[in-house]
Amino acid sequence: MDALRFPDRLASRLPGRLGERSDRSVVSLVRLQGVIASSAGPVPRAVINVTTTEKTLERAFAPDGLAAVALLVNSPGGSPTQSALVADRIRGLAEEHEVPVLAFCEDVAASGGYWLACAADEIYAHPTSLVGSIGVISQGFGLDGFIERFGIQRRMYTAGESKSRLDPFLPEKSEDVEWLRGLQEQLHDLFREWVTSRRGDKLQGDPFTGEVWTGTRALEVGLVDGLGTARGVLTERFPDAELVLVEGRRPLLARLGLGGAPAAGVAGADLLLGLAQAAEVRATWARYGL
Repeated sequence: MDALRFPDRLASRLPGRLGERSDRSVVSLVRLQGVIASSAGPVPRAVINVTTTEKTLERAFAPDGLAAVALLVNSPGGSPTQSALVADRIRGLAEEHEVPVLAFCEDVAASGGYWLACAADEIYAHPTSLVGSIGVISQGFGLDGFIERFGIQRRMYTAGESKSRLDPFLPEKSEDVEWLRGLQEQLHDLFREWVTSRRGDKLQGDPFTGEVWTGTRALEVGLVDGLGTARGVLTERFPDAELVLVEGRRPLLARLGLGGAPAAGVAGADLLLGLAQAAEVRATWARYGL
C-alpha cells in the first residue's frame, strides 16, 4: 500500500498542510466503507454519511494538478437519504472542479453502496465483488413479547393516530406494514431514476429487481464499466499521476481513545434498542457473507 500513503511532497496541495510542491499530477483516493447511516450509534464498523465524508471529499478535490478522484466503495447500503446526499456532494464537487470520478467496488457495493458508486463517471469492480441490490429494504425487531415477559410496561402518549407506527415495543399492525410498503415503492422509483440517469443505455435487461451480482455478471448487465482493481486501472489510465489516499481527520477524543463510552444513566429501553440496532447493522453485512 506504499503508493497510497500520503506523500510529504504533496502536503502543500491540501488545505492546512505545508511542504514542497510537486509537478506530478494527482489522483485522490477516497475510501467509502461502512453502513450508510445518519449517525454512528453503537455499530461495529465505520459509518458513511454526509457529515463524516464532506470534509474528506472537499480535500480530495482540492489538490493542484488533480487528474481524477477515485472512490473505493465497500458498503452494503443503508439510509437512502444519506446515500443521495453524499452522491450529490460528489457530483457537485466533480462539476465544480471539472475532473472525472471513478468508482471501484471492493467486497460489496450494494443498495446504497451502489447508489454511491453511481456518483462516478465510470464504475469498476473486481470479478468477485458483489454489486447491485437496487431495491429498498426495511428491517427491525419486534420486542413487545420480550418486554412483556419481564413485566416491562411500554407507556406512550401521542397526538395523532399515526405517530406510533412500527414502534418495536408494540405489536405490529397490518395497516402500518401497508404504509411502509408504499414508502418503499416510492424510494425504489427514486433509486431506479438515479441509476438510469447515471448509467443510461449501458443497462441491460431489468437490473432493478433487488438482485445482487458478482462483478463479472454486473459488467454483463451494465452496472459497471469494467473489471479491475483501483491500483491496476488507475496506474494504466494515469501513468504519470501520484495516487494519494485522502482520509478524514478523527475527532480529538477518538484519537485519544476516549470517544464512544456510553453515558451514565442510559435508560434500559434505549440500551436494548441500541443493541438491537447494532445487531441490525451486523445483519446488513451478513446478507453478503461479510
